[in-house]
Amino acid sequence: MSENVSGPTATLAIALEHATRLLAVDPAKAEQQSRAILEAAPGHPHALLLLGMALRNKGDAAAARGVLEPLAKSQPKSAPTHFELGLVLTTLGDGEGAIAALSRAVKINPKLTHAWQMLGDLHTLSGDTEAADAAYAQHIKTSVNDPKLLQAAVALTETKLAVAERLLREFLKKHPTDVTAIRMLAEVGARLGHNEDAEHLLARCLELAPSFTVARSNFATVLYRQNKCLEAIAQLDALLKGEPRHPGYHNLKAAALARIGEYERAAESYRTVLKAHPDLPKVWMSYGHTLKTIGKTAESIAAYRKSIELAPALGEAYWSLANLKTFRFTRDDFNAIRVQLNKKSLVEEDRFHLHFALGKALEDEGDYQESFEHYAKGNALRRKGIQYDPRETTAYVRRSKAFFTADFFRAQRGHGHPAPDPIFIVGLPRSGSTLIEQILSSHSQVEGTMELPDVISIVRRLSGRKKKSDTSAYPEALGSFGPEEIKALGTEYLDRTRIQRKSERPFFIDKTPHNFLHIGLIHTMLPNAKIIDARRHPLSCGFSCFKQHFARGHNFSYNLAELGRYYADYVDLMSHFDAVLPHRIHRVFYEQMVENPEREIRALLTYCKLPFEDACLRFYETERAVRTPSSEQVRMPIFADAVDHWRHYEPWLDPLKLALGPALKSCPATQKF
Repeated sequence: MSENVSGPTATLAIALEHATRLLAVDPAKAEQQSRAILEAAPGHPHALLLLGMALRNKGDAAAARGVLEPLAKSQPKSAPTHFELGLVLTTLGDGEGAIAALSRAVKINPKLTHAWQMLGDLHTLSGDTEAADAAYAQHIKTSVNDPKLLQAAVALTETKLAVAERLLREFLKKHPTDVTAIRMLAEVGARLGHNEDAEHLLARCLELAPSFTVARSNFATVLYRQNKCLEAIAQLDALLKGEPRHPGYHNLKAAALARIGEYERAAESYRTVLKAHPDLPKVWMSYGHTLKTIGKTAESIAAYRKSIELAPALGEAYWSLANLKTFRFTRDDFNAIRVQLNKKSLVEEDRFHLHFALGKALEDEGDYQESFEHYAKGNALRRKGIQYDPRETTAYVRRSKAFFTADFFRAQRGHGHPAPDPIFIVGLPRSGSTLIEQILSSHSQVEGTMELPDVISIVRRLSGRKKKSDTSAYPEALGSFGPEEIKALGTEYLDRTRIQRKSERPFFIDKTPHNFLHIGLIHTMLPNAKIIDARRHPLSCGFSCFKQHFARGHNFSYNLAELGRYYADYVDLMSHFDAVLPHRIHRVFYEQMVENPEREIRALLTYCKLPFEDACLRFYETERAVRTPSSEQVRMPIFADAVDHWRHYEPWLDPLKLALGPALKSCPATQKF
């Protein structure tokens, strides 16, 4: 035994206290002290706990696990033991085990503040946002002492957000610099979707308390949610200086890097997380998405396969494989999907993803009837979980036609930012827009980016809406803007998108389909930008949308009748802009591009005022990141076999045809219909 416990007056209590003090300053000596105590008192629970803590602090998590796991079994009601085991398992990358250990710790002692925070982080990593929110709310509740704040924290844990907001605002009137209250109010704002308000509150919080790590982590998250990715990355880098191995920070940084087109760096961040936490299926899946985007198909398949190995019911991973378009499922895959679909316990999100995946697998097999049945089931389940009213789109189109008149555009002539840099490709998803983007990106003067959120962000601000039920002031608000304000909108768009431009090429592409809704704004603020309408046979495009599960933003696509109505609204609005802005928009019909690529490509380049380059004909040789469902297809030459593929499903498309109405005849290919 060491000299500290071998003297005649030494006691076990003194020895344990000394070992505890050594933990933070010299874990190696703390280990020696703990082992010495255990020689004198074999199996002593407190000494074993100290030994486990010392080993973890030394960096030997595997040895710590060997001590703490048996101790946790023998001491099932020891919250500190389960908490320490959770820390060790987190370090070792056993997220599931860590969640179990920490959950036991807080069940025994609900006041373990740090354990709640760690549970929130681990649930976030695993993709369980509901459990993460609950854990973070408990973390807030256990970290406050003021009775008034505790009331607000209780309301937050019970999801009584209006009550929590009222209590916090009352408290902050008397204590305007209380950073805990400010952070809690920001949490309420974030839960309500008011991310801009949450951002301002957290910025103030960090101004008052720069070392408030939890607030900085929240700040990074709300910045990311608003597509302020550079700012989010800056906050995450600051956090990683203090905790360089924190998996949550690396994971969010990877997602932010991917959003700004830094895919190689994003992949490296995902690898960092997975090296420390190899059992996280949703992180493997995100890693697969990134690998797919940069054209590493075999590696992306391996990543998706790994996520399925870890979570056999993870429907999104199966759908991600199907969404490669060139991938084919094996018999074993078919069986595995059917096994999962037969489970009553399968959660709805996994179920609809599996229906979409099986629909694609059966389509590849030529079993179109059963394929459609699964597509229909997947769409019906997805539609149940979203809020979408097609009347709102129709009303918006009507208002836009009334506001964006020829007289309005004549009055705006000479206003706006003169830069010709952006090339907007608009239309519906699955209309051939990625093909057009790939062709243009093969030109030496054009850079492809991705579907950029920046026009939508500007529109959201102009609308003035705080919640969905509010009346939008857009587009009518533009009527009060003077020339400088209009030009400032163009400047804002160019500034916001600059992060996406990785080369010195003078032109860049924004391929956000729904920007067709905002052509009036685009032309007003950027009168020299190019606008290309990608159009495809309504039934071909419509069914292609229906069989595609989109991650977000295409809520019209999960019901054939609603899909047809949306397409009809699109055709109506585009016809209006053709009338009030003649020759402003260049239209590319997918079927004509397939039929005569060179003719259509030459016309496209002429519209863009670009000299012809042979590379545009060999677009499939261009190496670049492609972040759409068509990423694999545009890396191959044009094939005509997809043009009439929808006809295999024609017997079930009557609701789509009926809703399309006159729009069914809106492109040359329909004349043969």
